[in-house]
Amino acid sequence: MVKALARVVSSLQVQETSEESLAAVAGMFSSKAKGIEWSLDNDASNAAVLVASEAHAITLAVEGLLGVVFTVATLTDEAVDVGELESPRCDSDPPAKCTGKTAVLCISMVDSLWLTILDALSLILSRSQGEAIVLEILKGYQAFTQACGVLRAIEPLNSFLASLCKFTINIPSEVERRSNALQSPGSRRSEPLVDQRDSIVLTPKNVQALRTLFNIAHRLHNVLGPSWVLVLETLAALDRAIHSPHAATQEVSTTVPKLTRESSGQYSDLSVLSSLNSQLFESSALMHISAVKSLLCALCELSHQCIPGTSSGFGQASNQKVGSISFSVERMISILVNNLHRVEPLWDQVVTYFLELTNSSNQQLRNMALDALDQSICAVLGSDRFQEYIPSKAHSASHDMETINSELRSLECAVISPLRVLYFSSQITDGRVGALKILLHVLERHGEKLHYSWPDILEMLRCVADASEKDLVTLGFQSLRVIMNDGLSTIPSDCLHVCIDVTGAYSAQKTELNISLTAIGLLWTTTDFIAKGLLHGPAEETEIMDMSSTPKQMDGERKEEKTLNFADKFDDQSPLMNRVDRDRLLFSVFSLLQKLGADERPEVRNSAIRTLFQTLGGHGQKLSKSMWEDCLWNYVFPILDRASHMAETSSKDEWQGKELGTRGGKAVHMLIHHSRNTAQKQWDETLVLVLGGIARLLRSFFPFLRSLSNFSTGWESLLLFVKNSILNGSKEVALAAINCLQTTVNSHSSKGNLPMPYLQSVLDVYETVLQKSPNYSDNAASKVKQEILHGLGELYVQAQMMFDDGTYTQLLAIVRLVVKQSKMNNDNFEVEYGHVPPVQRMMLEILPLLRPAVHLPAMWLLLFRELLQYLPRPDSPKEDNEDGAEMMIKSETPNGTASDSPNKTEASSLSAGSTTSIMAGIPSYLFAEKLIPVLVDLFLQAPAVEKYSIFPEIVQGLGRCMTTRRDSPDGTLWRSAVEGFNNIVLDDVNKLAVNFGPDPSISKPARMRVWKEVADVYEIFLVGYCGRALPSKSLSDMALKADESLEMTILNILGDKILRAQIDAPVDILQRLVLTLDHCASRTCSLRIETVELMPSHCSRFSLTCLQKLFSLSSYNGEANDWNSTRSEVSKISIMVLMTRCEQILNRFLIDENELGERPLPTARLEEIIFVLKELARLVIHPETASVLPLHPYLKGGLAEENNDRRPHLLVLFASFCELVISREARVRELVQVLLRLIATELSLQKIGVTS
Repeated sequence: MVKALARVVSSLQVQETSEESLAAVAGMFSSKAKGIEWSLDNDASNAAVLVASEAHAITLAVEGLLGVVFTVATLTDEAVDVGELESPRCDSDPPAKCTGKTAVLCISMVDSLWLTILDALSLILSRSQGEAIVLEILKGYQAFTQACGVLRAIEPLNSFLASLCKFTINIPSEVERRSNALQSPGSRRSEPLVDQRDSIVLTPKNVQALRTLFNIAHRLHNVLGPSWVLVLETLAALDRAIHSPHAATQEVSTTVPKLTRESSGQYSDLSVLSSLNSQLFESSALMHISAVKSLLCALCELSHQCIPGTSSGFGQASNQKVGSISFSVERMISILVNNLHRVEPLWDQVVTYFLELTNSSNQQLRNMALDALDQSICAVLGSDRFQEYIPSKAHSASHDMETINSELRSLECAVISPLRVLYFSSQITDGRVGALKILLHVLERHGEKLHYSWPDILEMLRCVADASEKDLVTLGFQSLRVIMNDGLSTIPSDCLHVCIDVTGAYSAQKTELNISLTAIGLLWTTTDFIAKGLLHGPAEETEIMDMSSTPKQMDGERKEEKTLNFADKFDDQSPLMNRVDRDRLLFSVFSLLQKLGADERPEVRNSAIRTLFQTLGGHGQKLSKSMWEDCLWNYVFPILDRASHMAETSSKDEWQGKELGTRGGKAVHMLIHHSRNTAQKQWDETLVLVLGGIARLLRSFFPFLRSLSNFSTGWESLLLFVKNSILNGSKEVALAAINCLQTTVNSHSSKGNLPMPYLQSVLDVYETVLQKSPNYSDNAASKVKQEILHGLGELYVQAQMMFDDGTYTQLLAIVRLVVKQSKMNNDNFEVEYGHVPPVQRMMLEILPLLRPAVHLPAMWLLLFRELLQYLPRPDSPKEDNEDGAEMMIKSETPNGTASDSPNKTEASSLSAGSTTSIMAGIPSYLFAEKLIPVLVDLFLQAPAVEKYSIFPEIVQGLGRCMTTRRDSPDGTLWRSAVEGFNNIVLDDVNKLAVNFGPDPSISKPARMRVWKEVADVYEIFLVGYCGRALPSKSLSDMALKADESLEMTILNILGDKILRAQIDAPVDILQRLVLTLDHCASRTCSLRIETVELMPSHCSRFSLTCLQKLFSLSSYNGEANDWNSTRSEVSKISIMVLMTRCEQILNRFLIDENELGERPLPTARLEEIIFVLKELARLVIHPETASVLPLHPYLKGGLAEENNDRRPHLLVLFASFCELVISREARVRELVQVLLRLIATELSLQKIGVTS
């Protein structure tokens, strides 16, 4: 029957009216679908009646065949319902052989009928275009195919699927495309041929066939097995059609050149088909696992069919093959994503295919495979099955949890292992790069979910560090940075040491310098992480003794609560580690940094050393004693020894920078700074960093480190190294070594944390170094000595309460060594141009800091005597000038006559030749000039007893400096000495006035010695060095005026401050001081007339000023508060000296006037006589002063008592006045007349006349 019906249908192939018959058949099916009976028109022709008859027969035959198909489908469903057959939805495997009656019947019918039915239905489907008949035939296809699937009839199933797939996609052949192009004269010439070739038109039949295929696939997904290949080939073609820019679902003429998806009215069909295509693979979650594997195998097979031709180029055929492969890859990913809940049995199959694809010679396919692998791994790790791993005791106690963890371990390792396989097996750099990129993405997105795969990941990254390709190392290090910065808290504790080792490998690699430096920074991050966990340990092991006054113990309950709270917080961030593990991790980091500290690249080793010491400094308070001991002896001191050895043995040859090019045939090299152009200098730089790190540790933890065993040995070795560095190292190393000691001492001495032996050891080092150091004056040695001096000053300021007499004496001895060496080597340009050498400048800065503490009063004398050594000494050449001055003083007689010696001395002082010879042998006084203000300030701060013990020596020293004026009139030493002398004398006088007398604690002999030295200085300096014509070629008028002003200042202090104040000076000292003024006042009158004319004007002004001071000391203004015992004694001495000096001046004037005859007197002599006459007229003296005048007793008693303005001194000079009345100078005669009238008034003679 079926064959008969099929023959009826096949008659369409031979009939001449087949097209009309097919149209009629389509109409009949359409009418039937609408419920309308089909009928022929009454006036139809015979031919039409014949066609209708044939069509009717064909329609009945098709319906008969479809009836058979539906019958088989119905019987198959009944067999399923009664249990004779397994439903295709069932997850269990079907029985090997069907035994049910209905099932056997269905199988027999299918086996005997399928080929006949397929031929007939495919024929009518291929010739028909009507919607109704196409739908009916496709229903038959679907029903019979599903029945074959349920019955596991593989051959019929595959045949029907293959036939159905032929009707799904209508891709024109090459011949059809060309004919269509020729038959389209109305088409635009500008349309390229490629657009027409790429045009894909989906007819309604194609769309319905595709829908049928999707229905079958959904129904039979568990039983299709190898038949999936047929379905997938069609779906791949559909995928290309959907993504083609020229696809359409409307049956159009070929004259239409182009139908895009945007312009097509049937775009909704494409959208539906695309959705169905996606839903098919999304529904794989409902398939049996074996069915999913079959589907994946089919996808792989589809892809393999296209791979061999992909390397031929990128033509149309190649694009289609790449498209099919892309379809397979995308659908595999879709299946994987929708089966994440059971991904284990599918993973290897999918990943194996992706890995295979990564070895393709086609770059596009390799990139596709790498992207797919990336998406797959991230999809699995991002699933709900992977949660953040939080270890706890409850986990290990649960058997179910152990099982889950075991499954996760297997899955996680399987998910990550493809990356390791890809990296190590890939022969192409792109593959290894891709593996590292995927790993980076995985760590960035899901690194916190990993737990069991860390060993494989870290092993892979460790191998990458040894790669020679820069791109690989860079990518590997990016992954490591993600781990070390964000993932340490989630990494298992047993993997942390591997992380540290891997980081160390990247630090040591030579491919990229910046990676090494950044990796060292990651080691610092690691120590921060580890150090957090150290707080979990017991307090007695983890806490370093607090250096402040914080109690050592705290309340137990509060402490326990605080520890538990911190532990809970820490457990949320990092895996559990015990104390031993943390110590080992820290030692691993320290060991790596120590090795890197010996790296040949200076940038790397310097960074490693900085990191090591910063780590110890930042977390040292959390380390136990045992750890500190290991750190010092195994890391810190070995690093110091290594750097020192390399600095000593490295090459001193200068390097040339990188060659940049050529100029004029010669190579041009990059410039290298002179401080880094040799290997030795770069190791010196490293050694400086090591010393700086040790200094930081000692500054922060010295009190604690002292409690460590053998620390004293380490301290001694450090001191020995410092000695050698200062003596033999470069300037930078020497300065760093000094700073290392200074930092320790300065930080802890003021806090009382530095025992005396340590302070003594530092002083011993400095002393030893200076004793052994050569007397050279290069810049390096000078800088080192400056640093030592500066350090000594700071050391004393911070630790002065620790100093005793012995250590203070040693301190001064060290300072003496430094300055002594600098004075021996001061012949440099600085001295030549008037600048104090740097070492001496530094000493001047620290001297104010060396002020003895309260408990060291005896050291004041030692300090002052030490400083006085730096002033000109008595045995220096300038002392000859003092002797000359003293001889001048002794040679000047008080009776107005002068010997030839002073004249010869004055003459010699005016000789330029002799001055030049003296100046040639004068040493530099620069240091003494700057020292005097410091010395004076310290002296004014000294305690009274110590001050007066050294007072005479200070005055002597300043006096010697003041006498350098003759040898060096242009220098400032004598000026500084004069100012300092004035300050200390005024200070003493002022304190006498404030305290109403001398300090009771000061013995009288001490005070007398002071006054003797003061009188000596005034006598020597004023007489021998002031008011004289000194040779000078460089002083300006302004400087000369300043010097003259300074002379007047010292005179004012002597005449107006000292001699007029209530002081404790003995009478002989007062007499010496007054005589000193008189000596200076006698300058003009003691010179011969021809010499006076040569005397400079400032000399005469000085002489007159001294004379004026004598008048001032002799006068009395009538105020009681201006009179005291000292004042009375001084006035008595002064009046006698003054009268003698005035008498000599008046007599000398008469002699000179007679000798000159009609010639005019010198101006200086005339000014002097006029000044004396005026001052005598103004002078009023105290009765006590008048009592010492050499007057007859009758005159003393007969003077007018009622006269308050007493001038009895005029009577002493009455005879001289009488001689002057005949002087040729009118001004002199007028002044003498005034004086005679004052004498008459004094004798009350103005009231006596002839009448009276």
